[in-house]
Amino acid sequence: MVTGLGSLVSKSSKGPAMDSSRQTKIPSCRKLLLLVIFQIIISTVFFVNIRNFRSADSTLLHSYKLLPANYAVIEKDTPKLIILLWTWPFGVRFTIKKCSQILGIPDCHMTADRSWYHKAHVVIIHHRDVCSSPGQLPHGPRPPFQRWIWFNLESPSNSPNLVFMDNQFNLTMSYRRDSDIFTPYGWLELLTKPQNVTIPPKSKLVAWVISNWNPASHRVKYYEELKKYIPVDVYGRGHLPLPWDQHLTTLSQYKFYLAFENSIHEDYITEKLWTISLLSQAVPVVCGPPRKNYERYLPPDAFIHIDDFPTAKVLANFLKELDKDATRYQSYFQWRMWLKPIRDISWINHYCKACQALQATSIQFKTVPELSKWFK
Repeated sequence: MVTGLGSLVSKSSKGPAMDSSRQTKIPSCRKLLLLVIFQIIISTVFFVNIRNFRSADSTLLHSYKLLPANYAVIEKDTPKLIILLWTWPFGVRFTIKKCSQILGIPDCHMTADRSWYHKAHVVIIHHRDVCSSPGQLPHGPRPPFQRWIWFNLESPSNSPNLVFMDNQFNLTMSYRRDSDIFTPYGWLELLTKPQNVTIPPKSKLVAWVISNWNPASHRVKYYEELKKYIPVDVYGRGHLPLPWDQHLTTLSQYKFYLAFENSIHEDYITEKLWTISLLSQAVPVVCGPPRKNYERYLPPDAFIHIDDFPTAKVLANFLKELDKDATRYQSYFQWRMWLKPIRDISWINHYCKACQALQATSIQFKTVPELSKWFK
């Protein structure tokens, strides 16, 4: 009986100690389990974010065509290229239309809202709106994925302060054929079949439209000499009035038009030729870059170059001869059987050309080190 009682007492005395130990271990196990679960959750979130970041980063790079050719990215996941217009060109606001409607290309997201600056893949900066001082350029750190495009349709003579543009831009966009993005004032479009050439009735000889009259300029001096030998009707500020909606109807009455550029530079062939002369169907008499430069854009028998004549008097006599010889005069229109002049008058067309070029596989981003030396 004593032994049994002692044994009972002994078992009874061990019970509370074992319960206490068990109670201590249970909370410890729970803490350990919670810690493991917490670490699993943190790790999962971390790796998911890393994967999403890599995916977004690779998609962004793909949109810039900077990835190796063997780097596969699902095209449908590529976001629209965001293009920020840093300024409205010359302060002229225009409707931002879809480039798919204009050029039949995938759309870019185009905006003039500067709050998009830190999201924009590309910023297009129009030279004449920022050239007054470096402070007109975007401020603050540039996002590492962002590229800047220098946009200019003016000649070097009318593009001041190019020096502080050096080492700022990644692409050039201008009328120059050697620009990264070529945006000419006009071009000739090949027709699918020949068309009949109809020359509008012409009762007058030579016309010229000018808005910036500078007596010291080459074109005004040449005109002053030319008018001694042949009558020239001059329209514009300080001369004959010519409402904008009457340009074509008025000028189409003339056989010749003086498409004289305000300065002479490579590829600088403006609306004076494309819009005023060719669309009004007056044979252009050009003063600008050399004939070979014009022949990059036009057939040689589509225009008359003043450089082909030793003096303004000889040119005047030649125009008088053409006026009397219908067959020779009509020969300056034969190219129109297969070619149609196109004048790019819309700002949105230029920006959509940028959208198109930026989506091309051939585009190469760089830093333009000496813009001031290239554009001269």
